[in-house]
Amino acid sequence: FPVCKKCGDGKLLPLSDYGRDGAPITFKAWVCANPSCGFNIRIDNGEISFGRPLGQSLK
Repeated sequence: FPVCKKCGDGKLLPLSDYGRDGAPITFKAWVCANPSCGFNIRIDNGEISFGRPLGQSLK
């Protein structure tokens, strides 16, 4: 996996999800494995965003 460009210590791990119709979305997000870093980059409705605070889902 690629090294995190923010901290240079952690690796970026890919995350997948499912769309509204149940279709798989491979590599929807990448997150740094270093807990103290928290860097993330994701795709939402075709737009790329990064650096948003991470939280735990209630689902």
